[in-house]
Amino acid sequence: MLEADLCIVGAGSGGLSVAAGAARMGARVVLVERGTMGGECLNTGCVPSKALLSAARDDMAFPEAMARVRDAIAAIAPHDSEERFRGLGCEVIRASARFVSPQEMEAGGQRIRARRFVLATGSRAAVPDIAGLAPPLTNETLFRLESLPTHLAILGGGPVGVEMAQGFRRLGARVTLIERGPRLLPRDEPDASALIENALEREGVTVRLGEAPTLAAGTRLHLPSGPVEATHVLAAVGRVPVTDGLDLEAGGVAHDAKGITVDDGLRSVSNRRVFALGDVAGRGQWTHLAGWQAGIVLRRALFLLPAHARPRALPSVTYCDPESAQVGLTEAQAPGCTVQVAELARTDRGVTDGLTEGRVKLVLGKRGKLLGCSIVGPHAGEMIGLPTLAIARGLGVRELAGLILPYPTLSEALKRAAGQHFEPTLFGPRTQSLVRLIQRWMP
Repeated sequence: MLEADLCIVGAGSGGLSVAAGAARMGARVVLVERGTMGGECLNTGCVPSKALLSAARDDMAFPEAMARVRDAIAAIAPHDSEERFRGLGCEVIRASARFVSPQEMEAGGQRIRARRFVLATGSRAAVPDIAGLAPPLTNETLFRLESLPTHLAILGGGPVGVEMAQGFRRLGARVTLIERGPRLLPRDEPDASALIENALEREGVTVRLGEAPTLAAGTRLHLPSGPVEATHVLAAVGRVPVTDGLDLEAGGVAHDAKGITVDDGLRSVSNRRVFALGDVAGRGQWTHLAGWQAGIVLRRALFLLPAHARPRALPSVTYCDPESAQVGLTEAQAPGCTVQVAELARTDRGVTDGLTEGRVKLVLGKRGKLLGCSIVGPHAGEMIGLPTLAIARGLGVRELAGLILPYPTLSEALKRAAGQHFEPTLFGPRTQSLVRLIQRWMP
């Protein structure tokens, strides 16, 4: 019997963050992982996809691009390795884990009794139910390809579908991107989606919106507007939580199709010993969210402190070219809001870089409070940090407009959009009359 303060199942981003923090704070930690250390993000998600996009921007041939993918994973892997976590004092078990009672789990032939259990098992790609479809590629198999697909059909126009459509097109594949909804990136602002769609089509990606195949013959997809003769099909239609093999019923852990049922502090509603975070907690599927949630779990599980997992601002980025970043509410989600837009091409940095498109859009509430921000353009993922902080702190356009930002940068568009909110008053007739009056009586 292993005795522990925390037993963490899943060595992805969230689980590793909890394990490292708890071990360094002096807790007894057992870390269980049945697959590869580092989880989906390192091995089949964020890291390989961004490495592939980088290689595609550099106009690499496919073999060299895949070598860059492997090199990127290998460079980051030591930080997530079994050796590192053993060095931190964790007991690492490389096996499947399952509950044998609400107080105990079993993994690798060992019983584990812990004060608290943390489930961080992540999610896997959903595979659409299409009659006749050959087993499609997912993010778990895509980066194992040894040769470039001749014609890649991608099901799903979310971030994964958009990124891989552009990446594989730039590497030389013919690409058809199929989205059942009316536009790409449905969580982003509609005008942002339109800019991304136009960028993909300029590069030769065929975008088919409002369609979904109901039948297939291998990799030949039947759509209402006509067939798609693909050589490979990539499923990017969403993800499902990984709970198989955990025997949650034996642990008294409530769950549904979204994952583990937790309260606002990420604690199981049915077994107070159990916490869940990351994709399996059903509250969003972003690596950076899982890392943030790790802090919530540590505060509650180790220190018994109150904490809730309702982030005030949660940014998301699609790493295509141009990038599309979003935080807070969209215009459609904020009735009665006002909107300010500044074009990146009209900033001096935009001029020097030769930009022809891209913009910052601020969604404002009463008294100029910042409710949301959307950015499309180079480095949008870097720029979104400033409005994320502003929303999280309840700030508004006055604070953004009053910032001193380095010149010349694209971030100046944020300040320009904020300043536009005050222009009708600042440069209106009342201000002009006041200035004339003051100047008349000024000594």
